[in-house]
Amino acid sequence: MDAELGRLEDLPADYVAALRELNLVPLWPSLRAVLPPQRPQPKTRATHWPYRSLRPLLLQAGELTPIEKAERRVLVLANPGHGLEKMQASAAMYLGMQLLLPGEWAPSHRHTPNAVRMVVEGEGAWTNVDGEKCVMRRGDLILTPTGLWHEHGHDGDEPVVWLDVLDLPLVYYLEASYHINGTRQTVKPEHGERAYARGGLLPTPVFQRSAKAYPMLRYPWDETRAALQELAADQPDLEAVQLSYSNPETGGDAQNILGFYALMLRPGQALVLPVRSPAMVFHLIEGNAEVQAEAQRFTLAEADTACVPGYSAVSLRNGSADAPAFVFIADETPLHRKLGVFEQRG
Repeated sequence: MDAELGRLEDLPADYVAALRELNLVPLWPSLRAVLPPQRPQPKTRATHWPYRSLRPLLLQAGELTPIEKAERRVLVLANPGHGLEKMQASAAMYLGMQLLLPGEWAPSHRHTPNAVRMVVEGEGAWTNVDGEKCVMRRGDLILTPTGLWHEHGHDGDEPVVWLDVLDLPLVYYLEASYHINGTRQTVKPEHGERAYARGGLLPTPVFQRSAKAYPMLRYPWDETRAALQELAADQPDLEAVQLSYSNPETGGDAQNILGFYALMLRPGQALVLPVRSPAMVFHLIEGNAEVQAEAQRFTLAEADTACVPGYSAVSLRNGSADAPAFVFIADETPLHRKLGVFEQRG
């Protein structure tokens, strides 16, 4: 049992004032707050953002604020445990629902945080990342790695919405967050999803190896969905039918800080996840699913998003007995592994 530590109010007021004059703080009154016993005490709360509720507000934002005034028209999915003004879903993850209307162009810029786009609905929009024009279709994952120029455009006739996932809270905490505005990009002919479309086959650098740190920027949903179904059929006893979005040249994580995965729940399947240190985000692409984190339970409809804190007992269940459910997952695993704090309990 931990010994009771002294409190700040136990110290003489003139002593505390002398410390503050020199920008000093006694550790022992706050020691248990920064080093709690046995396990962390996350500020991140299990939170559910129903798309059916936020979609009208997002479309209303399109009526209230032109793209020229917004630059990026986004409703942030803020976790109440961190305070809504912090605009973060977890310690390292930012989430936002972004709207682009027909004919709009979100101007080119680049920034230090890494970003990905998970397309939620609509057709006709595109993202130009470092000169590679990536079409946006539901379920597609598009990378916008740190420092790369990117812009969004819309040539279609219906609203397009996507989920942004950034490591902005971490980069902001490190005091390394900034952006630079640019001009319209010249589109290049290369398309990473074509060059790396077949598993186990990589372009051979006969003369010069590609210098791209991120050779594949768009991960089409139709390819991902088919791969999940084939994996499930090939391994019927596999407990978790999950694929990682990875760098096809290195086999490592698609980006450096956050991890991204696609999970298929078989009809009626219940899946208990191991208790792990990173926070997790679940976004339902197809079907319906239930997420339980400790004592809280959320029923996800298509396009719903939920976040659960690390060190939580989490289970997923497909509510349909007839159809699979497909879930996009983002988490902080790459960051935890790099820092050496990754844990899995049970």
